Amino acid sequence: MMTGDIFDTRYMTDDFFKKATGTDDKQLIYIKGANHIETYWKPEFVKEEAKNMLEFFNKKLGA
Repeated sequence: MMTGDIFDTRYMTDDFFKKATGTDDKQLIYIKGANHIETYWKPEFVKEEAKNMLEFFNKKLGA
């Protein structure tokens, strides 16, 4: 899961992450300085999100 570290709704992501059971193979990533809506259009946040997603999929899918 990813969330901005200054999201108004970050507490929901933190709570959902804690409740995601059945695996220890999970990760919560905070995008430093990001609030909710900015993660959709600010290049530096989109770049950080894409980097994290690519790392995840490459690791999990063996690409």
